[in-house]
Amino acid sequence: MSEPISGNHNDLNDIEVQFEVVTASLKEADIPIEGLFLNADAGFDSKTFRDFCAKKEINANVCFNKRNGNTQNREEYFDQKLYDQRYIIERTNA
Repeated sequence: MSEPISGNHNDLNDIEVQFEVVTASLKEADIPIEGLFLNADAGFDSKTFRDFCAKKEINANVCFNKRNGNTQNREEYFDQKLYDQRYIIERTNA
């Protein structure tokens, strides 16, 4: 989704800037982002990332990260079947 960054970084490194770059690229290509579903792995499970998606009206389908605590009773949206399709697409692109 974004340009490679040298060094050892997690998925949320500089996410504010990277997310703006990605969404700006979509808008530049006349791809509306409002209403999009975004499948993301557990590395993106953060309140900050989910808030960015909500502000841009993007439906974040982010797998819950077990390191963030209880994954059973969270109120954030998560569709396992939709998420499973992410892996098929990711594997195909690889």
